[in-house]
Amino acid sequence: MSYGLDAVIGPFDLLRKATGPVREAVVAPLRRRLGLLPVTRALLEELASPPVRDGAGQRFTLLSPGLEELVARWSREASVAYVEASFFGGDGYQTAAVWRSGGMEWGPAHTWDFSGPRREWPINAALARLGVTLDGPPQVPYHDLFAEVGLAWERENDGWLTAGREAVWAADYDAWHAAWSAEREGRARAAAERERHRRLPDVPVPLDGRQIMEVLGLPPGPQIGAAVRHLQDLHFERGPLTVDEGVAALRAWAAAHGGR
Repeated sequence: MSYGLDAVIGPFDLLRKATGPVREAVVAPLRRRLGLLPVTRALLEELASPPVRDGAGQRFTLLSPGLEELVARWSREASVAYVEASFFGGDGYQTAAVWRSGGMEWGPAHTWDFSGPRREWPINAALARLGVTLDGPPQVPYHDLFAEVGLAWERENDGWLTAGREAVWAADYDAWHAAWSAEREGRARAAAERERHRRLPDVPVPLDGRQIMEVLGLPPGPQIGAAVRHLQDLHFERGPLTVDEGVAALRAWAAAHGGR
C-alpha cells in the first residue's frame, strides 16, 4: 500500500484567503482548523515557479523557491508548514519544515528511519509547532498528530484535491466544520438505529415474532426487530425470562417508546 503527500499545511481560512486568485490552488479541510494545500506540478506551473531540478542542495522534492517565498509571506499571519511523505510497502520518508513570522523557524527535517518516538517524526514535529496537541489517551501507541488532524483521510494528492473541491462551497472553516459534524452525527445516529434493530444470534427470547406482534399490536417491520433485541438485552441483564415476564417487559418498553 502506498502513501504520498506534498502539501502546505496551515490555518484553513488563511490558506483559502491567500490562494483565492490561484486557479490551481485547492485547500482541503483538516481537523483543528487546519487546511491542506496540495502542491502539484500544475500549481507550480501556474505560479511560474518550477521546482529546482539539479538536486544539488535541494531540500524538498516539489517546494520551489517561488512557493517558498509565498509560504514565508503567509507565515507572517500564522505558522505554516510544508510537508512531504512517500511510502510504499512500509518503507519511505518524511520531510517537513515550519515557517513563522516570515522566515523558516524549524527544519527542514528529513528521515527514512521511523524507529524512534512518533512525536519526533518530521510531520508530527511540524504539526506540534503549528499548535496541534493530542486528544485522547497518550498511552495509545499508534495515536499521533498525523492521525489527529486527519492526514490519513487520503492517501495521495489527488484525493486531497477532490476533498478540497468538495469543500469549496464553505465560506470558512466554521461553515465546513458545522456541516462535517452534522454529517458525522447523522451517520452515528443511523448506525445506532441499525444496531438497535439488529438481532443477536443464539440469544433466546421468551416470545417468537408472531407473539411479539400480537402483544404490541404491530405488523412485521423494524420495530419487531427492536423488540426482539430489547428482550435479548434483558436476557443478558437478568437471565432467562418467562413468557409472562417477556410480555410485561414488552408492554413497558412500548409504553416508554410512545406506544411503539
